[in-house]
Amino acid sequence: MKHPVRTYLQKGKTYHFCTCSQSEDGVICDGSHKGTDFTPKEFIATRNSEFLLCLCKNSSCTPFCDGAHAKHEKLDLDFLLD
Repeated sequence: MKHPVRTYLQKGKTYHFCTCSQSEDGVICDGSHKGTDFTPKEFIATRNSEFLLCLCKNSSCTPFCDGAHAKHEKLDLDFLLD
């Protein structure tokens, strides 16, 4: 399970969220995606504050964590009933 990364962002500043998971911190793009099909997601901070940025890449509101890393996947075990 990959936990979110607490990151301080500055209001009005443009950031690029890492979508390839190869950046050094895993959340802010450092160009490590070069040569892949990944493109960073651009976003602008709405306030000066710490934010929890998604590291698992499964959040429905990337770049921000929505707790998707902690949700358990439902397993289909119906085959056991046969």
